[in-house]
Amino acid sequence: MDHLAYYNLEREPFSIMPLTDFYYHNDEQDRAFLRLKRVVEGMKGLGVLVGDIGTGKTLLARRLLENLPEEEYEVSLLVVLHSDVTSDWLVRRIAGQFGVESHEGDKVDVLQRLYERLAALAEEGKRSVILIDEAHMLRDTALLEEIRGLLNLELPEQKLISFVLFGMPELNECMKSEPALAQRIAVRYELRPFPREVVDEYIRFRLAHAGCEDEVFSVNAIDAIHEYSRGVPRLINVICDNALFEGFVRKAELPLEVEIIQDVCTDLGFAGVAQ
Repeated sequence: MDHLAYYNLEREPFSIMPLTDFYYHNDEQDRAFLRLKRVVEGMKGLGVLVGDIGTGKTLLARRLLENLPEEEYEVSLLVVLHSDVTSDWLVRRIAGQFGVESHEGDKVDVLQRLYERLAALAEEGKRSVILIDEAHMLRDTALLEEIRGLLNLELPEQKLISFVLFGMPELNECMKSEPALAQRIAVRYELRPFPREVVDEYIRFRLAHAGCEDEVFSVNAIDAIHEYSRGVPRLINVICDNALFEGFVRKAELPLEVEIIQDVCTDLGFAGVAQ
């Protein structure tokens, strides 16, 4: 018997992968989602979502991507992996996302072809959207100026492209360095950690979604999970995943108690938060 069978689980309930089928509806993230969706539905230009590490930005980006119908939107998700990207790379990468050949010609030529492609999509009744995850990596002012320039691509009565930026709180400072772009923000939202009652509901939802209806964690254990994780979803997942395995190794009876949470958090280096 493995640890999943021990808890009557059909799959891993606390993977740290941003799996949209494990999205838990809650006031905080649902409000963020609705505001960002409004940006793209109304082609309002620029939306910004900021949040600390592990608060669910990437999950929301993927959920937004999956919820925009293909027949109405031409949408792509671009992830910035490091801060050394150039404005030329950004333009060519965005153009490539819309099927524009971007390896040949100078940047002005690429921009012209991108404009023509976006205009053609608009003629078809499609809205063009770029989602940029890890947008706090866009620290060079030239990159932000490029986004501002792309937002100027429009027809007489409609914008041709909208952007939604997802990033850590440093993104706020990045935007301040380019006031002309900051003034174009139509919607901005900051994700906050889960309060105690939502942590409880979140844990129960993920366990149930993975096939387990039992009470796996005691009230005191959930209190400790909330304190150690500070309500950050990714940390909740890490703690719960380790606690489930530790409970299996110890053949502990359910519900798992606070001692197991304290032990795994000590192993994870979270000691000193909840005692």
